[in-house]
Amino acid sequence: MIGQKSSQKFVKLSEDFFADADYAGALKKIGLTGIDKVFEFDGGKNLTKAELARHRSRVKFDLDEPKTTVFLKRYDRVPVLTQITNWLHHHSRASTSSFDRSGAEQLADVGINTPRTIAYGEQWAGGFERRSFIMTSRLEGAESLERRLPDSFCGECSGENRMRRKDFIKGLADFVRRFHEAGFRHCDLYFSHIFRGEDGVLYLIDLQRVFKPLLLKERSRIKDISQLYYSAHPKHFSRTDRLRFYRIYTGRKNLGPADRRFIRKVNSRAKRMASHDARHGRAVGFAI
Repeated sequence: MIGQKSSQKFVKLSEDFFADADYAGALKKIGLTGIDKVFEFDGGKNLTKAELARHRSRVKFDLDEPKTTVFLKRYDRVPVLTQITNWLHHHSRASTSSFDRSGAEQLADVGINTPRTIAYGEQWAGGFERRSFIMTSRLEGAESLERRLPDSFCGECSGENRMRRKDFIKGLADFVRRFHEAGFRHCDLYFSHIFRGEDGVLYLIDLQRVFKPLLLKERSRIKDISQLYYSAHPKHFSRTDRLRFYRIYTGRKNLGPADRRFIRKVNSRAKRMASHDARHGRAVGFAI
């Protein structure tokens, strides 16, 4: 599903709750018709992690008719300083969850595939967000690149497998190039946030931090590419693969001094990321 399709219609189920018309009946069936019900909801599977901020929670649950797996993100009493930082980052005063939704809408306009928003809502108090939420549908048949790379990466890098790997790298480089050329930056562009469908189509998730920088555009681009570079485990991606990605991403066969400087900055940042993870006892696949 590509983000917010122009044909998608939202209906107002209550003062602070809007739902995709196709899913309104299913949400009503389980009592999710208002923002109070959303924040009281304790069904499904809790996806909250230890490192997740206290004002955030995530839940996974299923709907019937149409049968859909839903991911619910809730933001409750987001610290004021965090809200102001978000407004400055996005050049807009809006709720935390709305940045995820607006990101999907903007990316759909430039042909970047994202999960479909099926419900959202927000409440304000004294000029600041009190709480907000967004529900998105599961990308059926798709998995993150962190969990599963194409089958061609599981066998020897020879013959047909080599060609399939090249095709995948080309598709990934084109995907990221289109995202960046449209002026967007992700700030969390790891393999865990890029999904691949059974048909090879790529999707981008976790859009809350997606923005169009007015300043320091190159710095945020380096950050995105460094996160991708760090995600590409050397067990699967050779130096040749990485260089192929970069050439396709930039559209240049012959690299000049500016390219070499960019690559050095990416490599340096990835090494700092690896050192940081090692100090905090997290698994490090990237060679320090």
